[in-house]
Parts: sequence; C-alpha cells; structure tokens
Amino acid sequence: MVKKLKGRDFLAIGDFTAKELGFLLTTSIKLKKKGNSNALKNKTIALLFEKPSLRTRVSFDVAMHNLGGHSVYLSQAEVGLNKRESTADIARTLSRYVDGIVLRTYAQKTLVDLAEAADVPVINALSDEEHPCQALGDLLTIREHKGKIRGVHIAFIGDGHNVASSLAEGSVLCGADFTIASPREHQLPKSVVARIKASAEKSGGTFQSAHSIEEAVKNADVVYTDVWTSMGQTESESRKKAFAGYAVTKKLMGIAKRNAIFMHALPAHRGEEVTDEVIDGPQSVVFDQAENRLHAQKAVLLLLLK
Repeated sequence: MVKKLKGRDFLAIGDFTAKELGFLLTTSIKLKKKGNSNALKNKTIALLFEKPSLRTRVSFDVAMHNLGGHSVYLSQAEVGLNKRESTADIARTLSRYVDGIVLRTYAQKTLVDLAEAADVPVINALSDEEHPCQALGDLLTIREHKGKIRGVHIAFIGDGHNVASSLAEGSVLCGADFTIASPREHQLPKSVVARIKASAEKSGGTFQSAHSIEEAVKNADVVYTDVWTSMGQTESESRKKAFAGYAVTKKLMGIAKRNAIFMHALPAHRGEEVTDEVIDGPQSVVFDQAENRLHAQKAVLLLLLK
C-alpha cells in the first residue's frame, strides 16, 4: 500500500519506495491520457532557479497550468539565494505565499536546507548530485516503449553525474538491470554506488559497472547517454580526452538488441557523445523523454500538493 504523499519533499529519487515510484508512474500515464484538469486550482508553486533551463522550466510551468494552478518564476538575479538573503529566510517567506517550491540549484545541501526551513513541499529540479524529475520522466518513457521496467536492461554510457545517479537508483528500484560504462576518473562516486546496490537488493534490480562500452550495451534494451560536460562544469581538453571513444554511434547501437531504444536527457552536444544518425534515427525516443518530463512532473505536483 502506498503511503500518503501529500506534503512530502522530492529531493532525490530514493526519497520514494519502489511502490511509490510505481504509483507515480501509473499516475503519470493516467494524467497523460486525461489531459487538462482543475485538480490544483488555486494552488501556486515557486520556480526558484539558480541554473538556466529549457525543459525543466517550461514543463513545470505548463504542468501547473494544465492542472489548473499557477507558477511564479524566480531567477537567481531576482532572489540572490545565499547571497542577498539566506536560504532559510527565503524558504520561510515563500512558504507564506506558495503551496510548493521547485528548486534548480548547484549544491544538494541548498535543497536540504531549503526543505528543512520550508513549510511546503520542496521539489528538486536539478542539483549537482541528483536529477530525480529527469529520472522519473525517463522511467515513464521506458515503461511506455518496453511495456515494463522490471527486467529491462538499461545501459548508460558516459559521465557518472547527477543524471546517471538518479536514473541508476530509480531503475533498480523498479527492478531493472542497470549497467554503466564510464572513464575511470568520471565514474559514479563509491557512496552513490553503495546506495544504488542497496536499493537493488531490496527491489530485485541489478547494478554493475562495465569495463567497456561494448560490454555495457551488449543485449541492452535501452542505450542512454548524456553530455560529457554538465552545466556549471568547465569544458577542458583533458575531459574530452577522457571521454574519447565513449560516443554512441550506429555501430554501437548494433551491439544492443534489435529493438533497443536510444535515450538522452538533452540538450545534446551532437558529434560528441552521440552522432546525428543515432539521435535522429528510428531508435531514438529523446523527444518522447522531453515530453514525458511534463507528465511525470504533473504526477509529482498532484500527489505532493493535493
């Protein structure tokens, strides 16, 4: 039985149990079919963004509108998080105005501090450690295209960053088999791997690190990659050198299953982590992913705010 979700925070994908993630995904599917409603009429969220965004900002804004609510966008220049005013004071102030806060930030600690001081739910719209809303949209996309998540083999090629972390834990919680191939100096932190493996043991999913990208994608149902230089990181020749040979090409996709799908969080650096013929090819579902951010976030908003 799924516990009541109203009033809870969503700071990391591991904040929810396997059953709760399943319930969120089922709700996402229902909302996608249903379309607009007035379920969150007279509700307002604050979109507090330290980092710029296309998909995250627009999908949350549209999600609230589709549910009959309202959103207020606040940039770092307007709020001055931790500069003009403390995180705690901002949280206490916004709690008097809005029904929820969506924060896109750098440090995970900023999210935790905001959530501790706020009297309303706080949702992680991206931090340096986690990207749970992206993972939820990804899992929805996999479920749509594969009919299930449990037992699906997901191969992630590239940097062991926030997207990989949230997707790996969310995947194993849902019973998937997750394999990642990363350069030695860009692998998932050991503490994150330990947490993912603990989640896998509870749910029946599996997690492993591959020695090569070919080993990772062999018989994969899903091939996933992301940019080599994430937002806020300094692009360098040494970083490009480390990821040389990690591009997803048509040849690499040929090692995966014939009906494998290709996924990418976007924005993509075409010609680096993926070739045009893959991202624009028939196996690519990257824009289904982008759309599903909207429906997954509608479910999060509905269940946390109503």
